[in-house]
Amino acid sequence: MTMSDDDILAPRRSRSGSGSRASSGKAARGPIIDQEGHEIRPETLEQGFREFRFDFGQGNPFANLTREQRIARLEAIAKLLDVAFILPGTNIRYGIDGLIGLIPVVGDIITTAISLWLVREARALGAPWYITARMLGNVALDGVVGIVPFAGDAFDVMFRANMRNVRLLRRWLEKQPRM
Repeated sequence: MTMSDDDILAPRRSRSGSGSRASSGKAARGPIIDQEGHEIRPETLEQGFREFRFDFGQGNPFANLTREQRIARLEAIAKLLDVAFILPGTNIRYGIDGLIGLIPVVGDIITTAISLWLVREARALGAPWYITARMLGNVALDGVVGIVPFAGDAFDVMFRANMRNVRLLRRWLEKQPRM
């Protein structure tokens, strides 16, 4: 059974003039039609949607990461922020922190927020207060100096606060006994 284009674009109203189907309380009946005009059986629809379900556990997609995977994620983000690219013709490495920081004020706020998230993750991994305090000091220095146009961006490229923070965390973790 195929439908005409007119029926698809402007469905026929009921002849009784009682209004729409939603207001009458009856469920819509009739075939389900795909884009080519072929009828789709309801049971095949249900099977198709089962394939696309996502299970996020307790609502957190990162909940099942191990400690090492979380540390690897922090290191990857820090590298992306601080040393992902090389300035052509030189040996100077920079990351998206330096690029986003070129946007006045807003860029520095964004990169500082990402850096603060890294500190929060370190705290969630069990880093003590003195490590997180040093990490927060690095982020604060990076954020405050980064506000200065151009000179702050050059400082951002050279200081690499996120790499320093991950190095602090890694050194502390290496001193901890294995469980």
